[in-house]
Amino acid sequence: MRNLFVLIVLSALFLGGCTPIWQKTESIPNAAESVEQIREKAEQGDTMAQFNLGVLYYDGQGVQQNYKQAAAWYRKAAEKGHPMAQTNIGMMYEQGQGVPQSNSQAVTWYRKAADQGSLVAQFNLGVMYDEGHGIQQDDKQATVWYRKAADQGDAAAQFNLGVMYYEGRGFQQDYNQAAVWYRKAAEQGHKKAQFNLGVMYSEGQGVKQDYTQAVAWYRKAADQGHEKAQFNLGVMYKKGQGVPQDYAQAYMWTNLAAAHGFENAITSRDNLVKKLTPSQIEEGQRLAREWTAKHPQTGQ
Repeated sequence: MRNLFVLIVLSALFLGGCTPIWQKTESIPNAAESVEQIREKAEQGDTMAQFNLGVLYYDGQGVQQNYKQAAAWYRKAAEKGHPMAQTNIGMMYEQGQGVPQSNSQAVTWYRKAADQGSLVAQFNLGVMYDEGHGIQQDDKQATVWYRKAADQGDAAAQFNLGVMYYEGRGFQQDYNQAAVWYRKAAEQGHKKAQFNLGVMYSEGQGVKQDYTQAVAWYRKAADQGHEKAQFNLGVMYKKGQGVPQDYAQAYMWTNLAAAHGFENAITSRDNLVKKLTPSQIEEGQRLAREWTAKHPQTGQ
């Protein structure tokens, strides 16, 4: 650990395997009235109806939620080559929903869908290679599948690809490419990518050092409740880097980060208080309350 107001690089991967991205069917109008019609088509072998019936059972729309039935109908459609059904049955194997948990089966179904261009399956297959779940861990294969999903515009895959370039996993370390992929994800609102891009501007890694840009990206992530971005934004206000020095703003952002339980922020806030006037503390607390009121989904 360096000094108290350290700029922190968060390079942890977004773990798609732990937080699956589910393929969604097209909306079904008046699902409760159409279930029997969908079931009739599914029983006659209609692939899309089989997939939709799986979705209804999975979500409990118009039928009692039943993961075993969802898996059964997904499998019927998957065996006919339906990529969304293949992705969903893969996820059910990964999570052990309606079927025995099996990472190897998840990989099998993800690969079938990924080979048909499903970006969700491509991303999840990348995660399986990345983590060595159901298949031998392989950074190069992870990057292959992340790149396929990233090229289709998937922000999580773009972020993970940035991490791989930043850490030199599957590629030669390349901060320029890391910044390129972080930016693609950040521009789609991915808060971890926004934070990492802010750090790269702060440190001059892969981009020309630019504190104003660092502040801009920290703020985007901070406004989504990213505690380390909030902390770093507080650092920038304290030091007057990229923004006019403002101790009330420094206290506000550090306090918001501390409210997440972030230990560095708690320590920094408590030390900062000793240097502030009562009016600066009061102003910082007021600003924090106002921010929280405007961001109820990301507040404390």
